[in-house]
Amino acid sequence: MTILTSVLSDLLKSLPNLRPQLYFKASLTALSHAMEDQVLAATFNQPLIIASFQHERFYRQEAHRYQRLAEKSNQIYVLSVLETEFRNDSQYYEKVAFDIDDPLSQEWHLVVIAENYSTCLVCHESKGSLRKNQELPDSIPSVDIDTARRFEGIWTYDRIVTLKAAELLLKRILLYRPELQEKVRAIMDRFNIDQENQDSMISTQYGYDIDTNPFVQRLVTYLQASQYKLHKAYRSIAAQARKESLVNSISTAIRRSLDPHEILQVAAQQLGTHLEACRCLIYRAQVTDIKATIEHEFLDRGVVSVLGQTWDLEYNPLFQEITQHLEGVCVADTITDSRVKRSASLSAIVKKFGVRSWLIEPVLFQGRLLGIVELHYCYFPSHVWQKGELDLVKAIATQIGAALIQAESFSHLEELNQQLEALDRTRSNLIAITGHELRTPLSTIQVCLESLYSEPDMPLELQQVMINTALADSERMRKLVQDFLTLSNLESGRVEWHPEALIVQECVDLALSRLRTRKEEIPQIKTYVVDSLPLVRADGDWLVEVLAKLIENACKFTPSIGEITIDARSNEEMVEVIVGDTGRGIEPQRLEIVFDRFYQEEGALRRTAGGTGLGLAICRQIVTGWGGKIWAESRGKDQGSQFHFTIPIVASDR
Repeated sequence: MTILTSVLSDLLKSLPNLRPQLYFKASLTALSHAMEDQVLAATFNQPLIIASFQHERFYRQEAHRYQRLAEKSNQIYVLSVLETEFRNDSQYYEKVAFDIDDPLSQEWHLVVIAENYSTCLVCHESKGSLRKNQELPDSIPSVDIDTARRFEGIWTYDRIVTLKAAELLLKRILLYRPELQEKVRAIMDRFNIDQENQDSMISTQYGYDIDTNPFVQRLVTYLQASQYKLHKAYRSIAAQARKESLVNSISTAIRRSLDPHEILQVAAQQLGTHLEACRCLIYRAQVTDIKATIEHEFLDRGVVSVLGQTWDLEYNPLFQEITQHLEGVCVADTITDSRVKRSASLSAIVKKFGVRSWLIEPVLFQGRLLGIVELHYCYFPSHVWQKGELDLVKAIATQIGAALIQAESFSHLEELNQQLEALDRTRSNLIAITGHELRTPLSTIQVCLESLYSEPDMPLELQQVMINTALADSERMRKLVQDFLTLSNLESGRVEWHPEALIVQECVDLALSRLRTRKEEIPQIKTYVVDSLPLVRADGDWLVEVLAKLIENACKFTPSIGEITIDARSNEEMVEVIVGDTGRGIEPQRLEIVFDRFYQEEGALRRTAGGTGLGLAICRQIVTGWGGKIWAESRGKDQGSQFHFTIPIVASDR
């Protein structure tokens, strides 16, 4: 259903003595907020509030305010054009969606009525407002054009006028939402909003009320005069505002994101749009580069894209000129420019992509070339470059250079932070390991020694148990301290390597001999090292250390009924040693982190399998020291595991 009359015209027809005034939108926004704030601050008992917005986007800006107003009253009605998210609804307050052809789409209304207070704002957008705003140059930001829109209408505290406006709007509401008949009738009866009572009140009161708000009226006039002056000022500074807006938008992108890809894309889009270029390109390039890939692009309609294309730099006379002088190069007309005509690569670009005028500006930071900004104009006649345009491109290039350096510095900072976090984790783990692994054996040793000292009559068997326990825990402490020192020396580079030609089988035998001192039962160990295996070049003591630690690690996580295998194979340059077991296995996502310091499957402070969590980290440092690699393989939990490492073959045996 479409209504052809406006609320303002109906109001002026009913009250012919009213005289509409001219308002700018900025003034109406201030008045509306003041009216709404008065409701929020007052103690009115369920006031009537009717607000009509021209379009949904204006309603969305104020939706949160009306949710707060809904806490003050259940008689709130909000009208707007039926659009994407605006529908008839009663969730917080009554939402009324009207047709786009309804004159309400050109009006702005706000009515507030309480027992001792009433005010209304009823306005219709001036017919010349939209037309005059369309005549403004594009240089004036759209937000400022919006605030300068003009409306004709009534703003008053007069209760008679307010009641009449409420009546007209409530009737309009019932046309779109007749199911609200009972609710609307209740509020109309409460405030005597009906034609008969209003005519009586008008005949006795209207025309005799004294305006009690001269100060407010003067303030409104002053606001509108100031708005008009501001509107004129925008016309005179439009060009400069656009330039500053462009630079600020790129600066904002730099502050908002440290992602160079996002920053450069924003810069290309903004610069190309502002200078009305057919194509704006930004790509990274250094003085020594021979080629560059186009990474960021702005395109005008109908222009061929060059995104992803590879630009030749080595034989590009324009790029070479930039690297020599670190200044921008401007080609007014590529058809007549001698540099373009002499270069086969430039001529091919001009022909393929239709470049008529060409500007190339270097992106510099402290004399260092970081990238290139290119502007292409593809239409006839050729583009005449203005000094202001060249200065603007140079300023943008400077901003881009700062952004790239900032992103580069942040990347380095992230790497440093990761290293610091790793050091902090190491420190925390060291404290946890020290607190647990040292305190526990120390406590046991102390108890054993105190018992031996205080109980001289202790049976010899029990004395021997105490002595054996103290010796075992002291050995445990010795190994822990030794592992700490070993890993520290390896990581700091304080280890002196003594490489020599070694037989792998002999090193395996020496590592296995360490297990003979273990009293507990160990799994069966099988070796498959062939006699024809070539000699390897490594430090013998450290190779035995790696083998011993891997075998001990396999024993620790393999039941006594399981099996451990030691195998070795060779290729042209390396011998690969594999220590496998049929034990607990490793989950796939943990195959990389098992070599981290203090790593244990059960956690840093759960040592049911014993150990310090440093053994595999030590193995990695040793193997890396002689130029080999070490890695783990496993099919998963309870599927066993295999630890591989490589050793260089002696050169004479290759």
